[in-house]
Amino acid sequence: MTVLALSTNEELWWLTLGIGLIVALVVWALLEVLRRSVNEVEKSVDRVWTMGKRVAQNTSTTYLLTTTKERGGDLLEELEQHRAPTPGSPPS
Repeated sequence: MTVLALSTNEELWWLTLGIGLIVALVVWALLEVLRRSVNEVEKSVDRVWTMGKRVAQNTSTTYLLTTTKERGGDLLEELEQHRAPTPGSPPS
């Protein structure tokens, strides 16, 4: 049986390299999780921004609703006047 004899110094170097590799892998995994989370947040922010712009487009002319309501009332009054029978006209 062959026994690989390593000095204490060399064993410590291999141990240090192994621990360094494990730490590097853990850091890589954590950074990957962070990257994926950031991508999800970015997509969500993009969707919120797009919806916000659509809401702004849909509500940019709401100040005209008051005028539209007034004109609708005026139109209704005009229609009522035309619907009322005029003197001398045959009944419908």
